[in-house]
Amino acid sequence: MDDTLLHGARILAADDEEANLRLLRRVLERAGYTDVTTTTDPAEVLPLFRATRPDLVVLDLHMPGLGGMAVLEQLRPALDAEGWLPVLMVSGDLTSEARQRALANGAKDFLAKPYDAGEAVLRIRNLLEMRFLHRHVRDENRRLERKVAERTRELELAQAEMLERLAQAAELRDDETGEHVRRVGDLAAGIAHTMGLDAGFAAMLRRAAALHDVGKIGIPDSILRKPGPLTPDERVRMNEHAAIGARILAGGHSELMAMAERIAAAHHERWDGTGYPRGLAREEIPREARIVAVADFYDALTHDRPYRPAFHPRVAVDEVVRGLGSHFDPEAAHALLRLVADEPVLVDRAA
Repeated sequence: MDDTLLHGARILAADDEEANLRLLRRVLERAGYTDVTTTTDPAEVLPLFRATRPDLVVLDLHMPGLGGMAVLEQLRPALDAEGWLPVLMVSGDLTSEARQRALANGAKDFLAKPYDAGEAVLRIRNLLEMRFLHRHVRDENRRLERKVAERTRELELAQAEMLERLAQAAELRDDETGEHVRRVGDLAAGIAHTMGLDAGFAAMLRRAAALHDVGKIGIPDSILRKPGPLTPDERVRMNEHAAIGARILAGGHSELMAMAERIAAAHHERWDGTGYPRGLAREEIPREARIVAVADFYDALTHDRPYRPAFHPRVAVDEVVRGLGSHFDPEAAHALLRLVADEPVLVDRAA
């Protein structure tokens, strides 16, 4: 390891004998270490540690008042926060019990008094080399974690953009602006927030909800864009878009895709079990699908469709109220009603 790096290390030493500290300082300076802080007062070790941010602590085991073990205990939280910061315990007590106590309490090495200057320098060098190697590994790991996080974020954004474009491609066949899917995503996220659900859930729901009608890709234009009412056979065919969407989105490996699949499959299920395609009821319907059901319904009513003009928001609110407990999950529906009451911009934009 580069001696310049090692000699720039910050060393903090505590010993109740000033003569011992002077000797240690001379030994270290001759070896090239110049950033050395010393104290004869063990109570000053923790404040000095915080002030100097040392790379190595040298502690006398037996000091009046606070002994080396007590000082080591004080330093433990700060040492743990550093990851790997060595403490060299120095003592004239040569018993194996003293050495074991020091090492068991977090010291990385033990130096017996009176110590040989050459041995002391070698032990200090070894500890500092380990300190800088650990710090290098830690910094490199953090750099790699940042790169992985950045790459993961890029992939997530790319996936979200791809899904949004897929949703818009499907929606453009039914809505020339392609804005319905975005509005439903925004409204579903707002409902989730109003319900007090987790912010991460709401953010994912905003993206996944945009794919609720992706199955319309498989519905003929003659049905999808028909200006008048659908025949019973056409209605059966139109209703297939939920199952088609679920098949398109099935098998994804991300939670976003899994949520989108659940929404596509179940956003036309009804609270009372009379919906399609599976006739699920109440909590059998995934919560995200129950939320999108009421968001999709409200947005569809308040905007022009190929077969009818938009309804006034007050009419849409009345229809949501009428569907409470039959068509819609009451909790999700009440959240929508609170949301549109608190957000007049939704009403103004839709009017």
